[in-house]
Amino acid sequence: MKSQVRGGTRWKRFAVVMVPSVAATAAIGVGLAQGALAASFSISGQEFKVSANSLVGTDFVQYGSVDAGKDLEGKDFAAPVAVSGFSEAWITNMCQSVVTPKVPFIGDVTLRLEAGTEAAKSGKAEDKVYAKGIYLDVSELKADAEFTNIDIGIAAGDLHKVNGQPVPGKPGIQPNTKANPYGFGQRAEQATLNNVEQKAWATTAGTFKLPDLHLSLHRGTSKECY
Repeated sequence: MKSQVRGGTRWKRFAVVMVPSVAATAAIGVGLAQGALAASFSISGQEFKVSANSLVGTDFVQYGSVDAGKDLEGKDFAAPVAVSGFSEAWITNMCQSVVTPKVPFIGDVTLRLEAGTEAAKSGKAEDKVYAKGIYLDVSELKADAEFTNIDIGIAAGDLHKVNGQPVPGKPGIQPNTKANPYGFGQRAEQATLNNVEQKAWATTAGTFKLPDLHLSLHRGTSKECY
């Protein structure tokens, strides 16, 4: 089955169908209430890249939204995103990179973060990156994906409900976001992604554990994750 999108974009009606996505930040154990942070902050003017061997997440939800912030020159901008949420997620061999361009006297600088690398060898859950109550604001994704018991076409405002009633702990639209509760949404009991490559604007999580964390800075752009 193929779908086509026609005509121009209207932000208030924005909706997108994408497979789930994975992103990460250097924040560790931030201890936020699930979904409480949401988009109440302004995003930075830099997208970041993330790659991973695999991501397995439970209670997957997804809906369209818009992130807003300022670019590196301080000008206002907005970006359409596919927001993916999981109650829990386990990530193997995660890499995140972001490039800061034109640093005075240095040039482009790449910040690279790696975690969960030992999990690629051991396969043990304790060696994987673990996230609870995670939301991912993604602009582009490539992966091999598999869903269990997926529902496509649910109103975004009902993603956290079963038989019309909210389910405690089940992810839905984050508070204070620019998502339309009547717009397109989809959900699944579990989502498995392999060979992940994505670009994202933001990630929030209630808990984020990164075993074998390694952060490094590099001149140029040759050390991006992909």
